[in-house]
Amino acid sequence: MGKKENGHVIGFDLGGTKMLSVVFDRDFKPKGRERKKTKGTEGADNGVARMIKAIRSSLDEAKVDAASLEAIGVGCPGPLDLDKGIVLEAPNLGWKNLKLKKILEDEFKCPVTIVNDVDAGTFGEYRFGAGKGGRCVLGVFPGTGIGGACIYDGKLLRGKTGSCMEIGHLQVEPDGRWCGCGRRGCLETVASRLAISADAAMAAYRGEAPNLLADAGTDLSNIRSGALSKAVAAGDSIVETILRTAAGKLGIAVGNVVNLLAPDIVVLGGGLVEAMPDLFVDEVTRH
Repeated sequence: MGKKENGHVIGFDLGGTKMLSVVFDRDFKPKGRERKKTKGTEGADNGVARMIKAIRSSLDEAKVDAASLEAIGVGCPGPLDLDKGIVLEAPNLGWKNLKLKKILEDEFKCPVTIVNDVDAGTFGEYRFGAGKGGRCVLGVFPGTGIGGACIYDGKLLRGKTGSCMEIGHLQVEPDGRWCGCGRRGCLETVASRLAISADAAMAAYRGEAPNLLADAGTDLSNIRSGALSKAVAAGDSIVETILRTAAGKLGIAVGNVVNLLAPDIVVLGGGLVEAMPDLFVDEVTRH
């Protein structure tokens, strides 16, 4: 497909709790954006309709006609068929075997690429951010789960049809907690935001984290990264201990991957790291 006059591209981040559409010009300067919350397991039809609406709203803000779009890139959670652009399963969204690439190409008449969301974030850091210029860049993003990605010699490391580097499912405690993947003791069970929030909620319930209890209670849906950061700043030492212990487990896993790939740059991202960058960088580096 030839370049369109005054061409633009859409970068779309489809996370577990939000969707973000950004319009970029050919120099990758953002021109307009639209951010919406996802609505849990609302189903594919409603979810895709809201995606399309978000894309069109971002185009309106950028004062860009959809006809000028040269491409759309979507970062999406869950297992994907990268070549066919199919979301095989996204449990947090209630999607299964969704032909997202075809749907968006039919709607906007431009090429669409579907990639894992952490792959997309790490490649973005390699091109424009903390990983720029690296030969081997490892990205690790702790959030509700823990995602990983690797850029090697300028190319995204991937499997035959799907993404790889699922660092969150490295087994770190053989007899540990059950993971959502069906195995026991995965890194996600000890170092994800969900695991940290569960431990913090128990501490709050026992009266050991009074500031967290007052601010967020013991409901896991309220104990998010910002609430954890506020609790630490307010003096809940047990919450800081829980976070540092989890970050240390993350650091051990990163160290194991370093021994396999020898990356020259490791990029940490995700909500937990954004809320408490010094804590996570210090603990992961130390371990």
